[in-house]
Amino acid sequence: MHIPGLITLLAISGLIYLALLVGLLAWGLTHPPRRTYSSAVARGVPGSPDELTPPLHCDEWTFTSRGLTLPAWDVRGLDPSGPTIIFTHGWGDSRLGALPRMHALAPLASRLIAWDLPGHGEAPGRCRLGRCEAVDLRALLDRAAGPVALYGWSLGAGLCIEVASDDPRVLAIIAEAPYRFQDASARNVLRGAGLPSGCTLDLALLLLGMKGRWKLRSDRARLAAHVTCPMLVLHGTEDEVCPLSDARAIAAAAPRATLVEIEGGDHNRLWTEATWSGRCSEAVRAFLASHVAG
Repeated sequence: MHIPGLITLLAISGLIYLALLVGLLAWGLTHPPRRTYSSAVARGVPGSPDELTPPLHCDEWTFTSRGLTLPAWDVRGLDPSGPTIIFTHGWGDSRLGALPRMHALAPLASRLIAWDLPGHGEAPGRCRLGRCEAVDLRALLDRAAGPVALYGWSLGAGLCIEVASDDPRVLAIIAEAPYRFQDASARNVLRGAGLPSGCTLDLALLLLGMKGRWKLRSDRARLAAHVTCPMLVLHGTEDEVCPLSDARAIAAAAPRATLVEIEGGDHNRLWTEATWSGRCSEAVRAFLASHVAG
């Protein structure tokens, strides 16, 4: 075989390999691992609010958004005069992630709602990495009826900021481990898993429409500048997924934000490690008591 022909064959093979890699990465980003009740049982942890200690009374219902039927828990809080709190989870999580937060905040709320984003938990559809999910959160606010406090972490924190930037029904936001742009957090997740995180990720995000103008429009710091309600930003100082600098920029941009840095805290265990969860609980309780009166 002539050298030019061999070079052409290798180039074509390389492009095919790159295309497959980008396609697989894009599929993985939009189809994260699902955390369901069976996964909680397998780990020996509570799988619903009524399995907490003490148990919390819970109704389960669904609501419709973008043609999808999404499941939610509706939990009775312990303070009838307290706010309604809606929990929105991050990428690869589900409403199961709200359980330790619910356990800590139930004494301050009249109602607590947690839902599964599309492509997560028990919900149908696929994850859109924040491109469309704010529409779903707004649909949930319609179903909840009345003013609410929003609590989101990671991807969910960004959705809460986006919704609160133009929705007067939001009384307050708790944004835990937020990021400004999707690519930085995705890159850190891939690096942590030992997966390609360079140009292949950039191409996958481009394929998913998450580069260029959309990236600039979705900057959580830019959106936070339009949030007029009180905001608490919680962030671990050792967060390996979402940069602490992002949390600081978001808090600095918001007119009424308070930043609480959890010393030594990482991305996924702020509410499961006793020292960090105690600090988080203290910060959230103080914030709600000051800004969301019963």
